[in-house]
Amino acid sequence: MKILLINGSIVGEKTKILLEAVKTELEKFSADYEIKELNLEKYDMQFADGRPKDDYNEDTQSMIDEMEAADGYIIATPIFQGSIPGALKNLFDLISPKVMRYKPVAIVANGGTFQHHLVIENQLKPILDYFRSLITPNYVYTQSAHFSHVNEIIDEDVKFRIEELARVFYYYMQMSSDLQKGDNLSTDF
Repeated sequence: MKILLINGSIVGEKTKILLEAVKTELEKFSADYEIKELNLEKYDMQFADGRPKDDYNEDTQSMIDEMEAADGYIIATPIFQGSIPGALKNLFDLISPKVMRYKPVAIVANGGTFQHHLVIENQLKPILDYFRSLITPNYVYTQSAHFSHVNEIIDEDVKFRIEELARVFYYYMQMSSDLQKGDNLSTDF
């Protein structure tokens, strides 16, 4: 099974650091899974406008293919201006709502203040609910004080929550696999 680690930003370092920490913990729980990274900054992503996938450029088609091929997702996002980055929202707009259906999703995010964690609740989770994803109940939200001056995670509670997120995500991967095998599961609605 394939886990896709999505860096939902085209700038900055903290989301990359969070994603790397999650990857390290995931490898402890799920050595049998293929873990792949999708860093939006490395792609020339076109704006979603409803055209067929084949009409987008090669990078955009490749991103859509990666999303479609994944069995689970870890989404790392900064919070900019009280919102998720436009690049991440554009990625969601490019895929069919059925792509992430009944697939596990865990979230790690970073913002300038503690209050920005509400963006996860009020913007990101509703998108993932629309996709009918299996969102883990525990997400990790960090802010500047959780990092050193060289962007190392220094908060022990954050480290523990990342470990816990990976453990819960592992069980959600198993649950998703069981759901996908079910004979009575319809993804047509």
